[in-house]
Amino acid sequence: MSRYYITTPIYYPSGRLHIGNAYTTVAADTVARFRRIMGDEVFFLTGTDEHGQKIQRKAQEAGKPPKAYVDEIVDGIIELWNVLNISYDKFIRTTDDYHVAAVQHVFTKLYEQGDIYKSAYEGWYCTPCETFWTQTQLGDGNVCPDCGRSVEKAKEESYFFKMSKYQDRLVAHIETNPDFIQPPARRNEMLSFIKSGLEDLCVSRTTFDWGIKVPFDDKHVVYVWLDALTNYINALGYPENTGLYQKFWPADVHLVGKDIVRFHTVIWPTILMALDVPLPKQVFAHGWLMLDGGKMSKSRGNVVDPVILAGKYGVDAVRYYVLREIAFGADGNFSNELMINRINSDLANDLGNLVSRTVAMVEKYFGGTVEGGGEDTGLDTDLKTLALETDGVSSEEINKLLLSNALTSIWKLVSRTNKYIDETTPWTLAKDEGSKPRLAQVLYNLCESIRLIAAYIQPFMPETAGKIHAQLGASDIGRQWSNNGTFSVQKGEALFPRIDLEKELGELESITL
Repeated sequence: MSRYYITTPIYYPSGRLHIGNAYTTVAADTVARFRRIMGDEVFFLTGTDEHGQKIQRKAQEAGKPPKAYVDEIVDGIIELWNVLNISYDKFIRTTDDYHVAAVQHVFTKLYEQGDIYKSAYEGWYCTPCETFWTQTQLGDGNVCPDCGRSVEKAKEESYFFKMSKYQDRLVAHIETNPDFIQPPARRNEMLSFIKSGLEDLCVSRTTFDWGIKVPFDDKHVVYVWLDALTNYINALGYPENTGLYQKFWPADVHLVGKDIVRFHTVIWPTILMALDVPLPKQVFAHGWLMLDGGKMSKSRGNVVDPVILAGKYGVDAVRYYVLREIAFGADGNFSNELMINRINSDLANDLGNLVSRTVAMVEKYFGGTVEGGGEDTGLDTDLKTLALETDGVSSEEINKLLLSNALTSIWKLVSRTNKYIDETTPWTLAKDEGSKPRLAQVLYNLCESIRLIAAYIQPFMPETAGKIHAQLGASDIGRQWSNNGTFSVQKGEALFPRIDLEKELGELESITL
C-alpha cells in the first residue's frame, strides 16, 4: 500500500472564507479522495493559522480576546469544510498546545545551533499579509506588492534566521528536482528570486504579543510564517519520531495559492534544511480565482460566499465548477453567469439528462431491471473502449494535479454515452418484439457506462456519484467494465435541475458581492 500526504495552507481566521479560499481545499480533497480510491493510505491536513498582528488588531476591534475571537471564526471554517464535503484527516490549529510546544522546540534548536541570532529590524511590514518587504520590493506609493495595501514602517529588536546560509543548497535542490516546484512558471519565478540573493529572515516580533512566545526571551513572539509553516510536520508529531511522522513525511504535495509560493519554496525548505529534515516532494502553486478581472479578496468587496452557492445549487455543482472551469495552476475567472451556464450545460443537460433518460427507459421497457450478456456491435465496442480508456486518462491527469483536464476527459465519455443513445435509438428497438434482446443490451451498456462515469467523478462530486449509483441500483462501484451484471433501477429526483439564468443572476448580485 502506498502512502500519500497532501496539505492545504492553514487559513487566517479573519472572517468567512470566500470561494477562492475554498478552491484550494476542494482541489486537495479531490486528490485525497482519488488516492484513497486507488488504495493509498492518505493523510490530508488542513487547519487555521491563528497568530499575528492582524488577528490581534481584528480581535481588539471586535472587543474580544484574540483566542475567543478566533474560536468563533474557526467554528465557521470547520462548518464550511463540512458543507463542502472536505474529507480531511486532521485539522490543526496553531493555538493547539502540541503545535506551540513544537514551534518553541524548532526556534530553540535553530538558536542553539547558531542558525538564529538576535539583531534589530528596520523596514516595511504588511500586516494583512504578515510579510516583510524591502524598499525595492514595494510598489509605487509604498504599497504591498501582494495585496496592494499600505505597508507600515517597522523598527524593533528581533531574532533573525540565517536563510542566506542555505541559498546555494536550495538552488541546487530545485535545479536537481524539477518537480519540486510546479507548475514550471512558478519554479522559474522562484529560482530567479532566490538567485537574486536571499537575506536573513526576521523571525520574531516585539510590538505585539499575540503569538507563540520565544521560550528563552518571552518579550518576543515567533514570526507567524515560521509558526505556521511548521504545522506540516507538527501535525505528524514532530519533533518526536512518531509512527505518523515516519509513515507520511516527507509530504507528497503542499497545495498552495501562488501568492504564498515564496513562503513555501524559500522560507519553508531552508528551515527544514537547518533542522536536517527532508523537504516535501512537491509544492504545487495554483493560480488565483479572479472576479471581474481582480483577485478575489474581502478587502476589495468582491467575495463570493461558497455556503450561499452550495445552498442554492448543491455542493457538487460548486465543486464541479471551480475544478472544471479553471486549469489548475493558472488564473481563472469566476462569474455567476459562467457558473450557472456550466451547471445547466454540463450537469443538467449532459449528465443529469443522461441518467434520467436511461433510468426512465429501463423502467418503461423492462420494468426497472436489465441484464447484460448480449452480443456487442461496433457501437457497443466503441463505447466500452472509451469508457475504459477514460479511467487511465483521467487518473493520469489527477496524478499530475491537472484536475480540469481530468474532468474534460470524463465529460467526453458523458457526451459519447449521450451520442450512443442517438445512434442506437432504443425507442425504435422497443417497437419490435424481436429486437428486445438488442434493446436490453443497449440499455445495459448505457447503465454500465453511467456507472463508470459515476465512479470516475466520485473524487470530484462524491454526493452525485452516490446518487447515480443509487438510481442504477449498482452494487459494483469499481472502475472495470462488467459484461454480465444486472441493474435494478429506481428513478430519483433530477440530479441538477435547470436554473433560470436571469432570475438567479439578479438574486446572486444582491447577496454575494
